[in-house]
Amino acid sequence: MKKLIAITLALLTMAALLAGCADKESGKELKKITFCLDWTPNTNHTGLYVAQAKGYYKDAGLDVTIVQPPEDGATALVAAGQAQFGVTGQDTLAGALALDEPLPVTAVAALLQHNSSGLIARAGEGMDRPAGMEGKVYATWNSPIELAMIKYLMEADGADFDTLTLIPNNITDEPGALAAHQADSIWVFYGWGAITAELRDFDYDFTFFKDYGEVMDYYTPIMTANNDFLKNDPEAAKAFLAATAKGYEYAIENPEEAAKILIEGDTTGSLKDSEELVVASQKWMCDQYKAEVSRWGYIDPVRWDGFYAWLTDNGLCAKPLGAGTGFTNDFLP
Repeated sequence: MKKLIAITLALLTMAALLAGCADKESGKELKKITFCLDWTPNTNHTGLYVAQAKGYYKDAGLDVTIVQPPEDGATALVAAGQAQFGVTGQDTLAGALALDEPLPVTAVAALLQHNSSGLIARAGEGMDRPAGMEGKVYATWNSPIELAMIKYLMEADGADFDTLTLIPNNITDEPGALAAHQADSIWVFYGWGAITAELRDFDYDFTFFKDYGEVMDYYTPIMTANNDFLKNDPEAAKAFLAATAKGYEYAIENPEEAAKILIEGDTTGSLKDSEELVVASQKWMCDQYKAEVSRWGYIDPVRWDGFYAWLTDNGLCAKPLGAGTGFTNDFLP
């Protein structure tokens, strides 16, 4: 782990040196920003790549570098000040906040307005609702919050969670694993996992968590920022979020072009030869970034607090997470 962190920091330093400190055309000094993803590039992140490719960051006086997360996730890098911004989920962030000394990070934007994750299963086997999971096999990451949510869904639908067989979730091809009966249900994001199944003509049933109560419609993924950075350079934070919002607005209006920009901007190579999936996902995602709200990134305090109250009430946090914990809308355009 120490070696991984050292390599990550060295790469960040090298990127900063290579990027230079000024826009050569205008001579204007650019503020350096490092943004850490939560995973390999995907359509959750499209607005970032659009903002970078279209020059929105440069126009805002920013020199933005997008990096992959270390093994312990983006939040650790943001908390350490090695990245100003990062991506995580409200559920994952809870563990960083419910400490005697909370990590110095704050959620500053919702990348999507609603929880698009849920359970995918083979069609026609009764798993079109949580009750159908009784006696079946579920692939789990063995997270206490994850399993509490599965139990909540099953019990809300009158099913017995204790009948569920749990196996480790090391699955990378969800439709393939379901077809091979490796598992009966798997947690995925609809905009990637379910779209993949559709493109393969794999018949599936899907259960959205958000359909089983507002408390399950928590925010994921979200953008976090380093607290010292927000305090010391609020104008740069606002400039970054304004440029990023512009990128997501472009993706909403131009999904096919935005998908191509994402693929071209992916330096990991993970999206190579996946244009059909990326375009199909992007077309679905363009209605998810803002949904019914008027501005991208907005976090509803009632929904945010409701989920953390549920975690607290169910003993899933090391310490209570009170109202207003861990987020702000103050830096959004």
